[in-house]
Amino acid sequence: MFNNFFRGLVLASAVILGFTAHAADDSAVDIEIDTTNPYTLVEAVSQKTFARFNQDKQLIVDNPDHLKVIVTEELMPYIDYKYASYKVLGQYLRDTTKDERARFVEAFRGYLISTYAQAFTEYTDQTVEFSPAKDFTGEKMVNVNVRIIDKGRPDISLQFKARRLKDDTWKAFDLVAEGVSLLSSKKSEITNLVRQKGIEPVIEMLIERTETHIDLSVIEQAN
Repeated sequence: MFNNFFRGLVLASAVILGFTAHAADDSAVDIEIDTTNPYTLVEAVSQKTFARFNQDKQLIVDNPDHLKVIVTEELMPYIDYKYASYKVLGQYLRDTTKDERARFVEAFRGYLISTYAQAFTEYTDQTVEFSPAKDFTGEKMVNVNVRIIDKGRPDISLQFKARRLKDDTWKAFDLVAEGVSLLSSKKSEITNLVRQKGIEPVIEMLIERTETHIDLSVIEQAN
């Protein structure tokens, strides 16, 4: 059920991270991330994460699961996984206990880490264009528009959704691909499972997905 969860996010993340690889160098690992600007945030985090990926190539070859370490340290601090997990639970959030919510959020975080880590293996050589930033003064939600250009295929329009936190910093929480929100599109699927079986099986499934090892065969097949 969760195999295609965030599939578009996986591909888009891989593309954006891969795009910055052409310009990234080891010094990018130490760049400062401006969390007060959602537009520069997306690009800077992408550059820093992929620079770390390049720096740790041998570690990844020796242990592909090291990709999860990179995602945890470089990417996840800028993903509002708690907000996203609450959105996914929808109406069933209020039916959970404090302990269940905490465990679901942690399981969802682990699942996202595994998902993003696998995304690194799916980049082939697309080009990415970021739309110009807009004035976000007073805004609580912002869409960072991106266009993926893949030779011989139609362009793909994406929007990374980011939200302003109480301290005026920003974090990303959703991807809209061709007008479809991945969080919204999967919400009914997940809530149906919660309704039918309860939240515990969902947590267990997320943990199972999290424990899946990263597969580098995608890279080998692409080369």
